[in-house]
Amino acid sequence: MPPLPITGWMAAIAYLLVSNGLLLRGLQRRHATRFGAANIVTTVRSSLVGVITGLVVASFTTEVPAALLVSLAVPALLLDAVDGWVARRTGSSTELGARYDMEVDAFLLLVLSMYVAQIMGPWVLSIGLMRYAFVVAGWFLPWLRRPLPPRYWRKVVTAVQGVALTIAMSGLLPRIDIAVVAIALALLTESFGRDVVWLVRARRVESVAATTSLVDEASLP
Repeated sequence: MPPLPITGWMAAIAYLLVSNGLLLRGLQRRHATRFGAANIVTTVRSSLVGVITGLVVASFTTEVPAALLVSLAVPALLLDAVDGWVARRTGSSTELGARYDMEVDAFLLLVLSMYVAQIMGPWVLSIGLMRYAFVVAGWFLPWLRRPLPPRYWRKVVTAVQGVALTIAMSGLLPRIDIAVVAIALALLTESFGRDVVWLVRARRVESVAATTSLVDEASLP
């Protein structure tokens, strides 16, 4: 493999600086006194994501062996299950830890989809961009920022995306890899769609409750 170009180094360093900076800011806001074993695992995974980011960016101008990316993506995906297990085992689950884990997941999917899009086409980027499109939509539609109820299926679907993209990168299933990624995208679309439907219904319930409250107040003598 040729030396990593400067763009790759810059992308990796930028990711690590921004992600760690946001993490420190979150810890300060919550006046956290300890980091926790689960967050340490997530940080190791985040470091792997930083390396993957640099390699994917470099792949746009330099040949990067798919085997190298797969060798980094696999432990990053496996550690996604480990940090949750550690958090439950040690009783150290926190809102910040869950958010940290989710954002690392989201960025990993983004960079993996960027690499696979070079092979299969731009449509694959939908996997990596869907989470960020949802966040941007929430800037304009505040009701989309309402906390969602926990749903295990959401975590399963996220894991499926990483596995599907890694399979596509590896080239192990050349005849069906496009179908595997397409099915993963369909599951992700269904998962986000279900969340949006829940948010719409919750907004309607709140609107009806507010209207009823106003009517009741107006009817008081």
